[in-house]
Order: sequence, then C-alpha cells, then structure tokens
Amino acid sequence: MKFAQPLQAGKLIKRYKRFLADIELDNNDVRTIHCANTGAMTGCAEPGSTVWYSTSDNAKRKYPNSWELTQTLSNDWICVNTAQANRLVEEAIRNDVIDELTGYTSLRAEVKYGAENSRIDLLLESETRPPCYIEVKSVTLLGENRQGYFPDAVTTRGQKHLRELTEMVEQGYRSVLFFAVLHSGIDSVSVADHIDPIYAQLLKQAVKAGVEVICYKADLDIEQITLSNCIEFRHSN
Repeated sequence: MKFAQPLQAGKLIKRYKRFLADIELDNNDVRTIHCANTGAMTGCAEPGSTVWYSTSDNAKRKYPNSWELTQTLSNDWICVNTAQANRLVEEAIRNDVIDELTGYTSLRAEVKYGAENSRIDLLLESETRPPCYIEVKSVTLLGENRQGYFPDAVTTRGQKHLRELTEMVEQGYRSVLFFAVLHSGIDSVSVADHIDPIYAQLLKQAVKAGVEVICYKADLDIEQITLSNCIEFRHSN
C-alpha cells in the first residue's frame, strides 16, 4: 500500500482527546493533527517521537493532516493509523501474499454476520470450499524480547468478535483471526492476558473450537507499507 502523497514529519508534543495530537514542525510551528487510533497507543505516542503525517485534499476537514506513522526514539517504526490494517490485509490477499488465504475467487468487506449483529472485516468465498470469515486486528504493543501483544486495552468489541468467529466455525465455516503486526520491533505475537483476561480466555476457547490465528508483519517506511512475513503466534498456557 503506497501513500497517495509523501508523508511529512514533525515532533510529537502530546496526544489528547484520543483523536488529536499536537506536533512541532521544523520551523517551530505547532500543528494539530487527527489521530485515527482511539486505543491506548502504549509505546506509540511518546513525546519527542517523530510523527509522519498525511494531508487530505478534502477542504471540509477541520484537521486535514492525519497521523500515519511513528518513528520512536529507539528508531522503531509503527503504523498507528488502525484504518490501514484492513486495507493492508485485503491488498496482501489479492496479491496472493498470504499463503494461508489463497484459492478463493471472491473477497468482500464489511459483510453483516453472526448473532450479535457484527460486520466481518473480510469474507472470502469460492464455489468449491466453505466461506472464510476474517477478523483483522492491528498489533502495535511491544513487550520485552521483541514480543508483541494484543489487545493493548480491554476490548469488549474484540470479545464479541471472538464469539462471532467461534459461531461461524460451529456452523461449518472457516474463521480466521488475523493479526497485522504494524510495529518493526515485534517478532512474535501473544494474547495480552495481563490486560484483558476475558479476551484471552475467549481466544483460547475460539482456537480450541477451530478458529485459526494468522500473524503477518509489515515492512514500513514513509512511502509504503506492505505485509510480507508470517511470524509466530505464541499461545498462552
């Protein structure tokens, strides 16, 4: 996925109100930009980090600049725009990058499904095999020893998605929880049971029922982001 325009840089002053951040430009001007990530962003929003932002040509936007990447003080690269995760996975599937998800003839996004009135991120279909329901999650929480974790905060929405994926398996379909790893410092992924033990328990139940977990890591720079490498998911005990 290439950025439509070259990203520009500033130094992070602070992130606030969940969806706003102030940055300082090279000319010492302070600019307020939009932050699409409403999560905790632990380790992704340290003051002094370099913020790489895009600019919209929509004249109606109050904040035309959007925070796309963080370059941390330790020189890790992180995609903090969570809206990009679904696009990256869709692009990778269409380009046959994800070996585990090849062989389907149709891909649809945001399809209604499940007893709890959800929308699946991606639905793969084929005349010769059962549909495949894919829920995409972005992973940006870095722990020790290059270990990544999801979620970075309690997620009742994520808990619902696990129940829905499990339900699809029980109905005879294929279900996949896809972790898009958008942090250059992460080499493996695990569930953050120390943050959301209910999510961790539901994930354990989902995997036991047959829900698959797939993790792919992104290559990130200021021109493009691409999913490239399958990495390990470490199941909790």
